[in-house]
Amino acid sequence: MTEPLLSVRDLRVTFDTSEGPFEALRGVSLDVAQDETVAIVGESGSGKSTIAASIHRLLADNGRISGGSIRFEGRELTTLSERELIPLRGAGIGLVPQDPMSNLNPMHTVGAQILEALEVHGRVGGTGNGASGRRRTVELLELVGIPEPELRYDQYPHELSGGMRQRVLIAAGLACEPRLLIADEPTSALDVTVQRRILDTLGELTGRSGTAVVLITHDLALAAERADRVLVMYRGELVEAGPARQILERPEHEYTRRLVAAAPSLATTSLIDVRPAGESIAEPRSAPEPEAFVRLDGVGRSYRMRGAARGEEFWAARDVSFSLSRGRTVSIVGESGSGKSTTAKMLLGLETATEGTIRIGDQDLATLRGRDLLAVRRRIQPVFQNPYASLDPRYTIAQSIAEPLRAHRIGDRRARAARVHELLEQVALPAAVAERLPHELSGGQRQRVAIARALAPEPELVVLDEAVSALDVLVQAQILELLVDLQRRLGLSYLFISHDLAVVNMVSHEVHVMQRGRIVESGTPEQIFTAPRQDYTRELLAAIPGTALAA
Repeated sequence: MTEPLLSVRDLRVTFDTSEGPFEALRGVSLDVAQDETVAIVGESGSGKSTIAASIHRLLADNGRISGGSIRFEGRELTTLSERELIPLRGAGIGLVPQDPMSNLNPMHTVGAQILEALEVHGRVGGTGNGASGRRRTVELLELVGIPEPELRYDQYPHELSGGMRQRVLIAAGLACEPRLLIADEPTSALDVTVQRRILDTLGELTGRSGTAVVLITHDLALAAERADRVLVMYRGELVEAGPARQILERPEHEYTRRLVAAAPSLATTSLIDVRPAGESIAEPRSAPEPEAFVRLDGVGRSYRMRGAARGEEFWAARDVSFSLSRGRTVSIVGESGSGKSTTAKMLLGLETATEGTIRIGDQDLATLRGRDLLAVRRRIQPVFQNPYASLDPRYTIAQSIAEPLRAHRIGDRRARAARVHELLEQVALPAAVAERLPHELSGGQRQRVAIARALAPEPELVVLDEAVSALDVLVQAQILELLVDLQRRLGLSYLFISHDLAVVNMVSHEVHVMQRGRIVESGTPEQIFTAPRQDYTRELLAAIPGTALAA
């Protein structure tokens, strides 16, 4: 029998924490064949990313492999020195990590960072300025769907959207054509059309060169569509494994059944139209829209792009107009780079609009200064796309959540502590995490902390920029239900920005579709998702993964 490309046996990983040793992996065993795609699914904190870090020998400083074996091409990895691992990382085993801002150097252009991987493994000649290296790097940027790759080559990570930064990581992971690619949530920040393009590229690579793929994801529909086999992780253990269709259509373990039941699709009933037991809905989707208290009128934002011709401007958003009413959810969907996040930043006052006006009640946002601006910011709170970058690594979780309370002088120390624990409970986090630092939590847990922090000062409007994209389906369902419940009880308004159209359908009263900085289609979820007028909207809908779940 042919030996698998990757063989993991009884893997155990332990982290030393302030509360004592914590065993994150407890006897995990798995095999990956040379031309196989294996998906690892499970909730945040289940151990999925720990498997990836263990294989690549990139555990955090407080983590260690405490037992078991990892063999790649017959070679034991757990005993290799750092020097022996260097030629293996990237060329033998490629890695696409989950978070682009933590894994891209802000001091170097994205092109230079991809080129570095090629040079380390001798895939191009020269010192970094050679034409062949630049040409190959531009090809990789184009391969993963980054527009104007020649121009983007010379840009820095902060000049790209979150989705484009993720694509840069994918290009770096593919650069040396590894024999095994570990992709840890590689498309969680990507819209559905780019996601399909990227995963098609990964599939083509697997078929052409025999490269195996370990796909770590919380998206069950994506796992069903792309993987040969699915492995289900729960609390550090592998609880179920088998062919994708079998796992998702005939799950045996209770946890797997819960995952499948929680997976959203366009057929899922809207949460805002579901009547809670014994309660009436404050604002069902069909209710008349109340008076708007936020209005954007012809808003746009332009930038001078690095490498562009003199005087040439790039419009990240142009002529954006819509309104937000109390107790309602307005969603913006579109590809990465379409202008969604730029629009959100202008509304939050983090970017200044180049054109148009933004009014909060009877106040023009552009004219506010000092205390007046601070008062408006209490009313409008953000949840950003990237919890790694939005949480201060030096603050405990309790300090991060209490930060807006201190900034707005809300309550005394005791009241703030009580509010922190109340918010942790609301976002399904145990009270014990309050004294931990962000690096001690998983990506999904960090995003829940970011949501709790936004809710702390009891805002009127919450701007949710891909707020649930990092969450597994069970926690995602809890958070979405929480957001809808808070909207009913408190009259909250949401600007919900997402590339997950199924989630948008569940929570929205109104949807705007953005393409290349402009709104190209608007309507109710029923109008957008059942009778789209624009070809672009139809392309977005056609690219949604989940055929395997729906079949």
